[in-house]
Amino acid sequence: MEILNYAFMQRALLAAVLVGITAPAIGIYLVQRRQALMGDGIGHVAMTGVGLGFLLSWSPVWMATLVSVLGAVLMELIRWYGKTRGDIALAMLFYGGMAGGVMFINLAPGGSNANLTSYLFGSLSTVSESDVTAICVLAAFVVLVTVGLRRQLFAVSQDEEFARVTGLPVRALNLLTAITAAVTVTVAMRVVGLLLVSALMVVPVAAAQQLTRSFAATFAVSVALGVCVTIGGTVTSYYQDVPPGATIVLLTIGAFILLSVLAAPLARRRARALAAAQPAADPAECKIPATRGAADEVGV
Repeated sequence: MEILNYAFMQRALLAAVLVGITAPAIGIYLVQRRQALMGDGIGHVAMTGVGLGFLLSWSPVWMATLVSVLGAVLMELIRWYGKTRGDIALAMLFYGGMAGGVMFINLAPGGSNANLTSYLFGSLSTVSESDVTAICVLAAFVVLVTVGLRRQLFAVSQDEEFARVTGLPVRALNLLTAITAAVTVTVAMRVVGLLLVSALMVVPVAAAQQLTRSFAATFAVSVALGVCVTIGGTVTSYYQDVPPGATIVLLTIGAFILLSVLAAPLARRRARALAAAQPAADPAECKIPATRGAADEVGV
C-alpha cells in the first residue's frame, strides 16, 4: 500500500491502533460508572500540560500525562469530599485547565495557538518517533490495568457498596480508574485530539451494547470497533485531506447508528423467542375459583 511508504503514516497508523484499543478499554468502565464525560474533563486539564510542555521545552505528551493524572486524582478527591459544591470545583478545574493551556503556550518562546491546534483536534503529520514511544509505553499501562484487573474494576463499577463488603479496595480502584483514564487521554490526543477523545472512549462502548449482553462481549466488540474506526479515519484523513480526529469520531457515530438499526430486529426476535419459551397461562374461564373455606384459612 502506498500509505505505508511514508514514515509519518506508519507512526500515525500505529498510534491509531493503540488509541483504538485503549480508549474503549477504559471507556467501558466509565460508562458503567456513569462517568461518560470524565474523559472530556481530563482533556481540558491536559491542555495545561501541553502548554507547560512548550513553555518548559519538555515533551508535551509526558507533561500532559503528568498534569492530567494530577487532575484526575483531584477530580476523584472532589467526588469523594466535594458534596454540594463539587460541581463548581470541577467546573473551575476544567475551565482553568483550558485557560492555563492557552496562556502557557502563548508565553512559550515562539509559541502560538496554532501549536495547540494539533493537540486539540489531532494531527497525522506531527506524530514523532518520541510521541510513538510515549504512546506505546502509556498504552501498555492502560491495557495492563483494564485487562489484568477487569474483574475488580467491573465489580467496583457495578456496585461500590457490594465491592466494599467483599473486601475490595474501592477507593484505590476508583483512583486507579481515574488515572488510567487520564493516561488514555494523553495516548489519544495526537490522533483524535483532546476535545474529541471522550467520544472514542464512550461511543464504541455504547455501540457494542446494542448487540451484546455480557461484559466480556461488550469489551471485545467495543475494542474491535475502536480499532476499525481509528484505522479507517486515519486512512480517510490521508487520502481525503480531512481532520483525523473529526473523521474518526464521525465514523464512530455512524457505526453506532448502524448497529442501533441492526439491533432493533434482533431485539424483537429475542423478545418473541422468550415469549414462546414461556408456558402459556390458562384462560380465565378455566381457572378454579377459590372456595370460601380456603379463603377463611388464609384470613380473608
